[in-house]
Amino acid sequence: MATYPVGMSRYDFAFEQFFACRHPMPREGTATAVARMGAATDYEQRYDQMAALNVRLIHTPEEYRRTSELPIWYPLIADLTARSVWFEKPPSSSEIMSQFKWPVFVRGGRQTNRHQRHLSILEGPADFERVMEWWDADPILHWQPVVCREFIPLRLVGEQSPGVMPRAFEFRSFWWKDQCVGIGPYWMDEHYELTSVEKSAALVLGGEVARRLNVTFLVVDLAQRIDGTWIVIECNDGQDSGYAGVAPFLLWRKVLDII
Repeated sequence: MATYPVGMSRYDFAFEQFFACRHPMPREGTATAVARMGAATDYEQRYDQMAALNVRLIHTPEEYRRTSELPIWYPLIADLTARSVWFEKPPSSSEIMSQFKWPVFVRGGRQTNRHQRHLSILEGPADFERVMEWWDADPILHWQPVVCREFIPLRLVGEQSPGVMPRAFEFRSFWWKDQCVGIGPYWMDEHYELTSVEKSAALVLGGEVARRLNVTFLVVDLAQRIDGTWIVIECNDGQDSGYAGVAPFLLWRKVLDII
């Protein structure tokens, strides 16, 4: 493990408290390591820094982009997720209207801005133009391409807030190669769980995503539509994703068992 605590419980995990750990630095040859580091906008630089210490992170920079950037992972699973189009520069509302019906879901190529509904679910041209005018000044969105996605109604859970994206029946799943090592509710402050039938269907979909992306450590967020079918919300790298409702100890115990 190559760890860098970020000070948030949904990311950090004290491995030494639960596992017998040593702290060797490789003197000869190269060690392979899994990073836990929080969201990385400079993964290639981190990868090179670790390589200089004879430590090879499990994902190459190309693999990291495949897990983290929608314009790269979307073509591999386009039939399993919402239809998406992306732009290097903020498009006009007329460009969007030629390809989508309102509302439209908008995000960056890497992520949203903290699940803020007014920046993500846009009801019409005025909303869209407002967000595009703001895009270049937003500290999280400005460096990302603009991604527009078909808005798909999902099964909802718990209380809804007008300022936050709809809380859907959504689950975060972690995959070590083609095996699921953890799945749990995405919205940690809401109580909801999978039936055995629902879990089986969700894992079939997640397993297909893991097979197509073909990396070592992948996160797949899955949600149920109103009609009961499952859809991929997004993919992420397992090295920098929050645990959400997945118990870290059980996740890492399963990884160790597989290894």
